[in-house]
Amino acid sequence: MAEALEPVTRPPGQVRPDRARFDWAALRADLRGAIPDASLALVITGLIYWLLYVRVENGTSATIKIMPMLADADTFWMYWMCQAFGWSAMLWAYITVVFGLMRSGPRPRLRWLPAARLEKWHRTTSLTTIGLMFMHAFFFFTDQIRDNRTRWSFGRSVWTAFVDSFVPGGYATGTGRVAIFIGLLALYLAIPLGLAFYLRHRTGSRTWLALHRFVIVVYVLSAWHTLLYSSQGWYDGSFRTMLWALQIPLAALLLARLMAPARPGERLRARGKGNRDHALPFSARLFARIVVVAILLGLVAVLVTGVDGGRSPGGASVPPWPEKWVIWAGLLLFTLAVAAVVLRLRRLRPGNGTTARSAAPAEETAGPAAEATPSGAPPANGPGGPGEGPAAPAEQQADSPADRR
Repeated sequence: MAEALEPVTRPPGQVRPDRARFDWAALRADLRGAIPDASLALVITGLIYWLLYVRVENGTSATIKIMPMLADADTFWMYWMCQAFGWSAMLWAYITVVFGLMRSGPRPRLRWLPAARLEKWHRTTSLTTIGLMFMHAFFFFTDQIRDNRTRWSFGRSVWTAFVDSFVPGGYATGTGRVAIFIGLLALYLAIPLGLAFYLRHRTGSRTWLALHRFVIVVYVLSAWHTLLYSSQGWYDGSFRTMLWALQIPLAALLLARLMAPARPGERLRARGKGNRDHALPFSARLFARIVVVAILLGLVAVLVTGVDGGRSPGGASVPPWPEKWVIWAGLLLFTLAVAAVVLRLRRLRPGNGTTARSAAPAEETAGPAAEATPSGAPPANGPGGPGEGPAAPAEQQADSPADRR
C-alpha cells in the first residue's frame, strides 16, 4: 500500500520555489514569438536606411543641411544606420503603446482581435522595441569610435565613445548633452519596467501591474528625445508637425484607458471601500486624468498655433532645456514615486495588518498569453501604456554641427 504523503510545511517567510524564480520559460516563449515581429522590424529598418541613403546621395536630406560633412553616405554609414534604427525603434514603441492601451482600456469589438491576441502582440512588440533601442545606441557608439579614431588612440576612442553613448549625462556638448541623456534614461527604464512582467510570480501581479503603468514615461522620454535631436525634424516644417500630430491619438487612447479601464476595479470612484486598496490614492489618480487632458489640449494647441519648438533655417539655435540637474531631479522624483507605490502595495498585502482585495486569480495563475502587459521601450514587457507595454526608444540621436565637432 502506498504511503500517504504528508503536506510539506515551510518555515514562516520562506518563498515557494516557483515564486522565487525569474520566468525564463515565458521569456523564451515570447522571444520565439517575437521572431516574425523582429524580422519585420529589421526589414523596415533596412528600408529606412535605404531612404536616408538615397536622400543623402541626391542632396535632399534634411540632416545634410545641418551637418554637410555627413554628405558621404558610404563613409558615415554607421551614423545613418543609427538613424534608421532610431526611427524603427520609435515606430515600434508607438505600436506597442497602442497595443498596451487597447489591451488595458476599452477593447475594440472585433472578433479577430481578442484580448489574448492583443496581449501577445503587445509583449512581442515590446521586446522588439527594446532590441531596436539598443541597436540605435550601439550604432551611435560605433560611429563615435570612428570619429574619435581621427584624433585619439583606439583605447581612448572606445572609452570616450562608451561614455558618450551609454553613460547618462556623459555626452557633454550641444543639444546632445540633454537629448542623449533623455534617450538613455528611456532605454534604461524600459528594461526593468518592461521585463518586470517575468518577475510577476515573485512580486505578485498587483505590484507588477502597478510598476508596468509607469512604463508610459519611457515613451514620453523617447518622443522628447526625438523632437529634441532628430535631424529630420530639426527645423519647422511638415515633418515635425506630423511628429506632434501623431501623439494626439496616443493621448486620446491613454485618456480613454484611464476613464474606462478594462478592469472594473481601476475605475475612478470618489467613495468606496476599495479606494484604500489601490496602488495610488484617489487624489493621485484624479490628478493623472487631469494631466492627460491637459496634455491632449496642449498637443492640439501646438498644431493650431504652429509653435512646436522647431528651429528656423539660418537662425540661432535655442539652448536645450532643461538643464541636467532638472532631469536628475525628475528622475529622483520618479524613483520615489515608484518606491512609494511598491511600499503601499506591500502594506496592503494580506497578513500585514490591513485588508486588501486579492488580485484576480487569473492574473496570478494564467500564462503569459492571458496576462495584461514597452519603447520605447516601452507592454507587459516593455514600452506600453499606463496599463501595459515595454519601453520606448532612445530615439534619433542626430547631431547639430556643434555636437559632432
